[in-house]
Amino acid sequence: MDILETSKLLDEELYSRQLYVLGSEAMQRIQGAKVLLSGLRGLGAEVAKNLVLMGVGSLTLHDPHPTCWSDLTAQFFLSEEDLGKSRAEASQKPVSQLNGAVQVCVHTGAITEDLLLDFQVVVLTTSELEEQLRVGNFCHQHRICFVMADTRGLVGQLFCDFGENFTVWDPTEAEPLMATIRHISQGSPGVVTLREADVHFQDEDLVTFSGIEGMVELNGCTQPIRVQEDGTLEVGDTTTFSRYLRGGAVTEVKKHKTVSHESLAAALLQPRVVAQSPREVRRACCLHQAFRALHEFQACTGRPPKPWHPGDAEAVVRLAQALGPLQRTQEELLDEALVRAVAMCSTGDLSPMAAMLGAVAAQEVLKRSCRYDGQIAVFGAGFQEKLSCQRYLLVGAGAIGCELLKGFALMGLGASDSGSITVADMDHIERSNLSRQFLFRPQDIGSPKAKVAAEAASRLNRGLQVTPLTHPLDRTTEHIFGDSFFSRVDGVAAALDSFQARSYVAARCAHYLKPLLEAGTQGTWGSAAVFVPHVTEPYRAPVSAAASEDASNPVCTVRFFPSTVEHTLEWARNEFEGLFRLSAEAIKCHQQAPTSLADVDGPQVLTLLQPVLGVLRVRPQTWQDCVAWARGHWQLCFHDSITQLLKCFPPDKVLEDGTPFWSGSKQCPQPLEFDANQDMHFFYVLAAANLYAQMHGLPGSKDQTALRRLLKLLPPPSPQHLAPIFASDLELAQASTTFGPEQLKELHKALEVWNEGPPLQPLLFEKDDDSNFHVDFVVAAASLRAQNYGIPPANRAQSKRIVGQIIPAIATATAAVAGLVGLELYKVVGGPTPLGAFRHSYLHLAENYLSRWVPYAPAIQTFRHLTWTCWDRLKVPAGQPERTLESLLAHLQEQHGLQVRMLLYGPAVLYSTRWPHDRQAQHLPLKVTELVQRVTGQVPEPGQQVLVLELSCEGEEEDTAFPPLHYEL
Repeated sequence: MDILETSKLLDEELYSRQLYVLGSEAMQRIQGAKVLLSGLRGLGAEVAKNLVLMGVGSLTLHDPHPTCWSDLTAQFFLSEEDLGKSRAEASQKPVSQLNGAVQVCVHTGAITEDLLLDFQVVVLTTSELEEQLRVGNFCHQHRICFVMADTRGLVGQLFCDFGENFTVWDPTEAEPLMATIRHISQGSPGVVTLREADVHFQDEDLVTFSGIEGMVELNGCTQPIRVQEDGTLEVGDTTTFSRYLRGGAVTEVKKHKTVSHESLAAALLQPRVVAQSPREVRRACCLHQAFRALHEFQACTGRPPKPWHPGDAEAVVRLAQALGPLQRTQEELLDEALVRAVAMCSTGDLSPMAAMLGAVAAQEVLKRSCRYDGQIAVFGAGFQEKLSCQRYLLVGAGAIGCELLKGFALMGLGASDSGSITVADMDHIERSNLSRQFLFRPQDIGSPKAKVAAEAASRLNRGLQVTPLTHPLDRTTEHIFGDSFFSRVDGVAAALDSFQARSYVAARCAHYLKPLLEAGTQGTWGSAAVFVPHVTEPYRAPVSAAASEDASNPVCTVRFFPSTVEHTLEWARNEFEGLFRLSAEAIKCHQQAPTSLADVDGPQVLTLLQPVLGVLRVRPQTWQDCVAWARGHWQLCFHDSITQLLKCFPPDKVLEDGTPFWSGSKQCPQPLEFDANQDMHFFYVLAAANLYAQMHGLPGSKDQTALRRLLKLLPPPSPQHLAPIFASDLELAQASTTFGPEQLKELHKALEVWNEGPPLQPLLFEKDDDSNFHVDFVVAAASLRAQNYGIPPANRAQSKRIVGQIIPAIATATAAVAGLVGLELYKVVGGPTPLGAFRHSYLHLAENYLSRWVPYAPAIQTFRHLTWTCWDRLKVPAGQPERTLESLLAHLQEQHGLQVRMLLYGPAVLYSTRWPHDRQAQHLPLKVTELVQRVTGQVPEPGQQVLVLELSCEGEEEDTAFPPLHYEL
């Protein structure tokens, strides 16, 4: 496989994150799809945005209605300049600018049957029931996929009809399960023992086998399995197969699913309600009746119900009662209060509802010459004013951050002189961002995300007060995001891609008692959550997920005993760093301070020793020198080092207890023989030579024919310096402490070569540039390493995702979670709101699954007469003169009855009753700030308003965690 070749039909760089979710075949089908979208209010805009970002073949917009003020509530493609213009025609240009590869057209006439036959997918978002039925029936008869969506204020509906016998090729959109094989028995049935204990196959799963040595008859076979209690897998009869030797992998084969859809006419009369309780079933049926009654009201009066109009609402209730019970449902009384509430705000348009459902198709709304009319129709003008005065911090301007900022602009959050939004993100825009981050365009590549997102949001709503900050939000910037900053913030929205970053932001919100709205996605999965001081529990990262972010594989496992594809990729990534960045940085360091390496500790020197001594002894002068180096390093890595390893640990080595050394997770390797006709051998040299040339400022080459000729002329590489081998990280650590002066002298001697001539250029790994050979090198190196150890290698896309720590992403999931966050924002701003009104959400778009639940209340702790939660603080107000430690302890005793046993500032102990009396006496007379400075060497930052102290008290239980003590300055 030519790892340098990219698809001529599919822009893999642009759609890289989406490819990890959908796969190339689905993307090819998407690129060939012709879609008709009728209705360009809020949902229509959301659908258009998502489809164009995802790269459909063509999108035809239809909506002849003129733009009105209320459209601006949720339609982000329109502005004040478009008032009176056709919604579709006014939206065409901004929609097409999202993706130049998508053809965006406008249809100005009626939706006829001849028109419908030109499309594979038809979407209606602003239509009356009569048109929905007419178009839906025609599409069902002619096997055209049909989607209808509608929102009315705070409720919505979505209907899909993809015809009869529709094939779903991947029902879950999850990565296929894969496990490496430890052993396969000969028998009937054969039993496959896996190396991994955390890979869980299911009975009757279809699997395929690959990379097996010995029992090669299984390679390429696809068959069902039975899972035993001990986790082994039963396969077919292997009695006549060859004896299993080693290696191999078992991979799940996804099974497709065939489903049949009803037409809209049938579904309206006989809805299938899937819910978790009878109460939810009844609620769903009542909402269904409410939508039918709203259509009846529109048909009878020629208009939608007026916002908060009691007479219109009662008319809708009477119409719903007249419809009678639905088929397939129990005859229960209609929930008139629910129908009445729906009718009251049914005219409204809400950006979060549009984002969540992907559709907005509201009826005509009362014209007030205000862009927030749709929102005011639901919540009232007073609430709109409150929204505009909010001051919010948005952390992260990536995919979810852009969606949130778009929603905030449409909602009018912080859009008054007294309101504001601050966007914090330190990253710059890459090309792969364009397929899922709505506010960015091709000309923005290389610019700061926060700055571009802020400017784009301001164009959506000229009244928005938005400020970009290009600093990270972490411990290094607490002088920027400190007491003064957070005292001006009403709330925080977080759109971050690591649990470590989320936990830090959540801790800052807890410290300053600010509500936190948080969202995340991975592929078609998504979550949204809300954390409100004194109302909900605080944010806590999942233990397993947080631990996996920080987990690292043992050094010796990666170097000498890999057993998984992740090990080989980590090794290859380390190779890139050591060869093309760290070695160059070491030489630059030596040139600037020739004696500085004498102070470097043992492990760092050992890390740098091999690439510097074995790789950089001679400065290359030509492309041929770079090729010779790359060929020699291939020999070192994939032949010589493996041969040396097998000398230290022969294949038949046995431990003292009789256990074979090469057993369990240790797979015995085999050296490779270089063959330029094997793709991975050749592409390793091609990538490595080009990277080596880049580092030395020499021209490289992509001429594969010339390189093959050159490799035939090169003499066999000479043996190179080999680093010592250690069987464990403990041995490595012990050896590092004994790094001697002779080795350091040898290192300095080798570095003298580089004191003359131009400096080397360290290469910083860049995963999203397919022309720079970075990913090519890692893929080839990892694949060869996998061949050494009999590990099935990852393909290029999998390797890029793992090495680049890429989170699969898709525009629809980010839009959905942003909409869910927006709905919780309404509740936070409208407070005080009881716990039961808030919702955490989890969705899986591939399986049409949405779960929403009430957050937990904060846990209550007690100590004697004190009661508190994690949101409470012990406050000590500033005094004149400042309190001494002695007066602070007396204050805590008098005011709270706490006899302090220990007082800490961070990890530093300021006071302890276990100290000798003379040491206690030295600290007691000191002012608190003087004491902190003496113990820690720190003085309060300018603008710092409190010192946060921790305390323990006499008589407390082991699990007692007292509230933090806020000592005001």
